[in-house]
Amino acid sequence: MRKTPGVLIVGALVVVLSAGPGRGENWPQWRGPFFNGSTTEKDLPTKFSPTENVVWSADLPGVSGSTPIVWNDRVFVTAMEPASKKLWALCLDGTDGTVRWKRPMGKGFTNQMGNTGASPSPITDGKGVWFSFGTGRLVAMDMGGKVRWQRDLQKDHGAFEIMWRYGGTGLLYAGRLYIAVLHGDHNVGGRRDVSYLLCVDPATGKDLWKRPRVTDAPRESRQAYITPFPLVRKDGVQILLHGADHLTGHDPTDGRELWRSPNYNPRKNAWLRTVPSAVGDGDVAVGCAPKGGRLFAVRTVASDGEKAGSLLWTTRRNSPDVCTPLIYQGKLFVLDGRKKELVCMEPRTGKVIWQGKLGAKAVFQASPTGADGKVYCINLHGEAVVVSAGEKFEVLHRANMGGRGVRSMIVAAGGRLLIRTDTKLYCIGKKG
Repeated sequence: MRKTPGVLIVGALVVVLSAGPGRGENWPQWRGPFFNGSTTEKDLPTKFSPTENVVWSADLPGVSGSTPIVWNDRVFVTAMEPASKKLWALCLDGTDGTVRWKRPMGKGFTNQMGNTGASPSPITDGKGVWFSFGTGRLVAMDMGGKVRWQRDLQKDHGAFEIMWRYGGTGLLYAGRLYIAVLHGDHNVGGRRDVSYLLCVDPATGKDLWKRPRVTDAPRESRQAYITPFPLVRKDGVQILLHGADHLTGHDPTDGRELWRSPNYNPRKNAWLRTVPSAVGDGDVAVGCAPKGGRLFAVRTVASDGEKAGSLLWTTRRNSPDVCTPLIYQGKLFVLDGRKKELVCMEPRTGKVIWQGKLGAKAVFQASPTGADGKVYCINLHGEAVVVSAGEKFEVLHRANMGGRGVRSMIVAAGGRLLIRTDTKLYCIGKKG
């Protein structure tokens, strides 16, 4: 693997350490400061409800599966009005939930699977904020809401060919914005190498490079709803992409493919679209085959006589169809949203440490969050379950936050929790 310049690793740490003394960490991107769903936040409230330990709540203009993004005293969210389909980019005041600014972003869409034009999450580095939408609109603003640049990815790179409409969030890493478009016309068969990894200059909006992501997946199996993952290793960085029947590692400087996992759809099922994104830890990358397929881990560098991309372990037990796994405190937490089970595993061996039923009624589609020695989960009906991240399965708290179609993961930042339902955003914190 080409050794990545040290500036890339330093760049990743900037977003983690910028929250300021006494404020805790920020939550600058979809899966948090470490890109894997975890944070080092401590002393968070264990108990909460719509009326308990609520610092503030804010009415939202509409639905969204996107995650609230936090930088110090600012909270960035997207929303879509159900009737008009109007898309919005908003900045809320983190102290009281009032709207600092609100910008129109065109018209979106909705479908029976719950995806809307506001599904992608915002991204910030504390100096600017980037909003993307399922329509292909990509907008850069300053922290005051002034537009710096904007563009339409579909106009620039062709229409999104994806059955349930585009819903992936980009990755801001080390001064570059990475966008994965894994798609292809599901009405035709054969080889269609139209997917790509795009690298954009976040300051100007100009393309730095575009790398085709080759696949031999059939029909809808070419399509994915993922976010790129930056795997930081001692010898450099890899960008992980999961979807179209493979998990792949890429050079962050030019998108070149470094390795490829075995095909997780060997029977060529035509309808295995991929929703969970990849996660990784050092020399291990983890992927989830769709619709009850295999959960697996691969090597990210050649070792023990095996090439990069070769399997370390695989299992059919509790593989999630939608929820992206969490890596927290050296453990892998896998939320099987359909079975409503949480499994704690060793990332390198796949050994199950514990597993347990969450006891909720509705399916989980929001990815789990790791913070304060706990794992936070929330399902489609707003039923939140807090589980210990320790050595045994233990449910610490349950709360019904209400709502329908809740797909936004719980955020831990600045000593507080942010919980989004279909109509409200709750800020949870200890009183005093």
